[in-house]
Amino acid sequence: MEKFEKLTGIAAPMPLVNIDTDMIIPKRFLKSIKRTGFGVSLFDEMRYNRDGTEIEDFVLNKPQYREAEILVAGDNFGCGSSREHAPWAIKDFGIKCVISTSFADIFFNNCFKNGILPIVLPQEQVDVLMKDAEKGQNARMTVDLEAQTVTTSDGETISFEVDAFKKHCLLQGLDDIGLSMEKVSSIDSFEEQAAQARPWV
Repeated sequence: MEKFEKLTGIAAPMPLVNIDTDMIIPKRFLKSIKRTGFGVSLFDEMRYNRDGTEIEDFVLNKPQYREAEILVAGDNFGCGSSREHAPWAIKDFGIKCVISTSFADIFFNNCFKNGILPIVLPQEQVDVLMKDAEKGQNARMTVDLEAQTVTTSDGETISFEVDAFKKHCLLQGLDDIGLSMEKVSSIDSFEEQAAQARPWV
């Protein structure tokens, strides 16, 4: 998994509340267990017309937000059914950080497992970042995970809290498999001892 340390990029404003996982990636696209290829279908029903053409006024279709790496969203982001494809689609599109007042628990935890930083902030601070994001591609935010800060294009700094273990995993680029591989020597040693103690197993 790619490390997340410090990110400076375009932030897209999406003030809708209760954006659920089916809005993020509709169930008809859940046909693969690979983590790539889902970005094109991110927010499909809000992003495309029925004939496949783009809806021009959808935020991520606007020229200034096509390269967005940060999403400033409304309350209760990622609610609905549990599907890891939702953060896969977000990451595959290129978004590495989502900021909201709250997230659904399963989506929130899946973000960390897939290299995305979800940041929870009070409404008044999200409002500041939403307003900054509305300035377009010339307004770039900086998210510093080590310092636990978000800095607006005007230089205003907002601090955020993050679980220490989840922070460590993102900084080191460790998903569940990576965490297991950190213990590979201990695992090998245990298996060797177990084989000697119980050779019939």
